[in-house]
Order: sequence, then structure tokens, then C-alpha cells
Amino acid sequence: MDGSANMSNRASAKHEKFRDLAESRTNKALDAIGRIGNLSNRSLYEWDEAEVRKVVKALKDAVSEVEARFASPKGKVGAKFKL
Repeated sequence: MDGSANMSNRASAKHEKFRDLAESRTNKALDAIGRIGNLSNRSLYEWDEAEVRKVVKALKDAVSEVEARFASPKGKVGAKFKL
């Protein structure tokens, strides 16, 4: 096998790994976001608008950070959320 074919196989394997992990991790994130949405049920939970704004802002900030990291992959991992 020549060098270019070997490099192509490695690139293909890395792409497949990205696709597998991206699908799995995105689905887990979507499930977690859905569970956060369940907190909106006023018959089970009590919250004020300021807390909701903080939660939504944290989610939006995390998405913005992901976008920035794909634009410049040397970005840093963000901090944990706390109300």
C-alpha cells in the first residue's frame, strides 16, 4: 500500500470516529437539554425568571463556545454552571 492510500485510510477512520462521537454526544446533550426543559413544569418546580435567564444564558454561552472552538480548535474547555 502506498503512503497516500495509508493517509487516506487514516483520515477516513478519523472522520468516521468524529461522526460516531458527534452523533452520540449530540444526542446525549439534546436529551439533557430536554430534561432541563422538564424543569419548566410549575406543578412540580418553583423558579423565578432570573434563574431561568441564567440557565438559558449558560446554555447559549456553551453553544457559542462550541462554535468558537470549531472555528479555532485551540479553544479552552468552559467552566461548570452554578446558579
